[in-house]
Amino acid sequence: MRESRARGADRLATLVFWAGACLVAALFLWLVGDVLWRGFSHLSLSFLTDAPEDAGRTGGIAPIIVSTLIIVAICMAVTVPLGLGTAILLAEYLPGSSRQGRLVRRSLDVLAGVPSVVFGLFGNALFCQLFGLGFSLLSGGLTLACMVLPFFIRTAEEGLRAVPREYRMAASALGLSQTGTLAHVLLPAAMPGLMAGFILAVTRSLAETAALIFTSGYVDRMPESLFESGRTLSVHIYDLAMNVSGGDGAAYASALVLMVILIVLNRVAMWLSRKWSTTKVVAS
Repeated sequence: MRESRARGADRLATLVFWAGACLVAALFLWLVGDVLWRGFSHLSLSFLTDAPEDAGRTGGIAPIIVSTLIIVAICMAVTVPLGLGTAILLAEYLPGSSRQGRLVRRSLDVLAGVPSVVFGLFGNALFCQLFGLGFSLLSGGLTLACMVLPFFIRTAEEGLRAVPREYRMAASALGLSQTGTLAHVLLPAAMPGLMAGFILAVTRSLAETAALIFTSGYVDRMPESLFESGRTLSVHIYDLAMNVSGGDGAAYASALVLMVILIVLNRVAMWLSRKWSTTKVVAS
């Protein structure tokens, strides 16, 4: 009787888990299918190479793509070195029970829950006004870096902590310094966690809208420097969907391009991760 109840509970749990997985997959397929269905017909070579016209109803999104990539590049150029250094400090140099470590982790957890519009107001006050950068790609990229740093740091820290302690002991027994252990043992072993944090940061920065409205602005022309205003794909999609009548087709096509860029960046990041890890292992 007891075994029968246990088997019934196992089957029910399995059914619930499969139902949840199927629901998530169905939502994903519905989202991708809807964007493909509505946006693919508006997609063309000219759409990718021309500038927007008639408030985005016609023309293309070439300046929008360029502005998006520049802002994401600025964001990641600041996030990766600063975030990785902080993660290494928390995981390897500050014990989990230390007061400084607890303070930094608590601060990161609080920052991760702050709404993006608050980061936009902060970036506007700090970068646009106090530093005198104005509405610019640089202001937008730096604001996004402040916003995604908590996610990257916490994910990278957990990736480093997940490396077995035996790796560190073996490296120490072989006479490797702490810096050598980090470079040749811990970072390659923690690469999946580091790449997870990187992908989360890229995804968050690509999809952000509210913070960029207050920092990088709405201008849809081709940027000539980092100090000029620029519109990202997410802001462009929002503007077409909410403020431009008859812009739904261009909005869906822009969303499709955004999804493709995200997938390509993720695949490139994973390829670089595998190549770097393999190179490090062979060199070691």
